[in-house]
Amino acid sequence: MKKNLLQKSLKQLTVFAFIVFALSIPSYFLLVDWIWLKELDENNHLTAERIENEFNEQHISEEKLAESITFWNEIQPVSKIESARQPLSQDSLYTIRRQNTYAKKEAIDRFRGLKTNIRINNRNYVLVVETNVEETEETVAYIALVTLGFFLILVIGFWILNRRLSQKLWRPFRDTLQQLKSFQLHSQEKIRFQETDIIEFTELNATLDKLLQHNIATYQSQKEFTENASHELQTPLAVLKNQLDLLLQSADLTEKQYHIAEAMNKALIRSSRINKNLLLLAKIENSQFDHSTLIRFDNLVLHSVDALQAHFKEKNISLHTDIQQEVEVKANAGLAEVLINNLIVNAIRHTAPGCDCTIVLSATGFELSNSGQKALDPDLLFKRFSRMSADNSGSGLGLSIVWEICRLHHWSIKYKFENKQHIFSVQL
Repeated sequence: MKKNLLQKSLKQLTVFAFIVFALSIPSYFLLVDWIWLKELDENNHLTAERIENEFNEQHISEEKLAESITFWNEIQPVSKIESARQPLSQDSLYTIRRQNTYAKKEAIDRFRGLKTNIRINNRNYVLVVETNVEETEETVAYIALVTLGFFLILVIGFWILNRRLSQKLWRPFRDTLQQLKSFQLHSQEKIRFQETDIIEFTELNATLDKLLQHNIATYQSQKEFTENASHELQTPLAVLKNQLDLLLQSADLTEKQYHIAEAMNKALIRSSRINKNLLLLAKIENSQFDHSTLIRFDNLVLHSVDALQAHFKEKNISLHTDIQQEVEVKANAGLAEVLINNLIVNAIRHTAPGCDCTIVLSATGFELSNSGQKALDPDLLFKRFSRMSADNSGSGLGLSIVWEICRLHHWSIKYKFENKQHIFSVQL
């Protein structure tokens, strides 16, 4: 399935953005958790300083202090004060999971703890402060949902903007493409590309203009060569043919000289036919024929069959026809007649004496079949000067001309071998 260039690139960008978004979720979790723990550590240190200051500000006796610490430990299960002979070498930070004593139902929560030294009444104590860590997973989930919302807005916006901008940005390219599609080499009309301020499209149009001008000049040169060759080559060939005819009519020729002149005459006739066919192929390839006229294809088939009846009788070929009337197609009448004649002559030439040949014409196609012993090579069938049999009477260009005529008219030609029948079908 073919895709639009911008849509294909935007799809890749969308996939890349989604991957980045997916990777951002664990990054959010780690970052938020790190910030949260850092803030809790600072809060625990502040709590420890506050507890130390509040006890010292009371100026109570040792006995009262012991009672106060005992009472404190009872009402503060997450904060404990214990006497210490030696102060801790350094504060201890830790994270623990345990049952939350303040929760009404069983719930295992995460706590951030601090174990540090405090001095009360000039005596060393160890204070343990634990603070419940709020669920960072929920925070990250909310952040991810908000990010997903903005991500979807961003992607949808990209698609909408891409659709609108592409229509404007790619308008010169589409105009160039449309003009190239409608360009006909034989018309030789110069294409005027739309002006644009985009450097790439300007360079593209300049390169295409240079290429088209070169092709037009080459086409004109080939056309002039074809026309000159048609005139210059046929004239000497015709002169040679006339001189040979006169020579063959001479009474002074010996039998040996006559056979030599006859062989020369046959070779000259074949050379003239090859020359005409090559010139015809060149004209077809250069689109020098108009093929937009509405013609009666059935009349052309009937005319060719009548003209070649003598050849069918000469080889005693049984001809069967099924020709639908009033079959009209848009084509060049001369080329259509050449196509029909070449296919029929090819069938006559390669059908054994006493065998069958069938011609069928319908509104959708023209089909011709003839008897045969084995299938032909489809890879060589329509190539120039390819020989499918030992018969050298033809020019070797007949089926090549048929192929080019079909290509010019946008017809399709197919070959198949079934039930010892060579079948050529042209889809009109």
